[in-house]
Amino acid sequence: MPHGLTTEAHAAGPVPPPLVPLARLLAAVNRVVVALSMIALVLAAAVLTYSVFSRYFFNAGTDWQDEVAVFLLVCSTFMCGAYVQSYRGHVGIEAVASVLPAAVNRWRMIVVDTLTFLFCTFFAWKSWALFHEAWADHMTTSSTWAPPLTIPYGFMSTGMTLLALQALLQVLTHSLGSERRR
Repeated sequence: MPHGLTTEAHAAGPVPPPLVPLARLLAAVNRVVVALSMIALVLAAAVLTYSVFSRYFFNAGTDWQDEVAVFLLVCSTFMCGAYVQSYRGHVGIEAVASVLPAAVNRWRMIVVDTLTFLFCTFFAWKSWALFHEAWADHMTTSSTWAPPLTIPYGFMSTGMTLLALQALLQVLTHSLGSERRR
């Protein structure tokens, strides 16, 4: 590997040796989360399909299916953010990257990843505050089923924390990788 970097456990590229344990941990967590999120998406589709069939064929409405489907979709969406970020799969403007010199592009990546990390850290912090409030006040949805709001807030908080950690890994990878190249 060039410059003593290793490609282990990081989808987006080489990781400096001191960061390999964190990269491996995040990669393992991301694999589990993606598998569970795929199951959650299939379950959401099954719940919504059941709801349509039960209303159409049996004229029996369900009052729980929308919340179950939304909770499953919130889970899948937020929990997979770190996995997508590990492949740099989020929406980005790559046209700029293709015209910039390599050194400038490296700094652009560090700035973008740092801003992403700061935003995701703030979002995670506010999400955990929301989770705590829902937990302490025993908040539920306003439906007749009334499941606790700690369920979606917990997934949102955990997913944003994982995304912040993934962004931090990328910031550190760029920073340590840049120092090694000098």
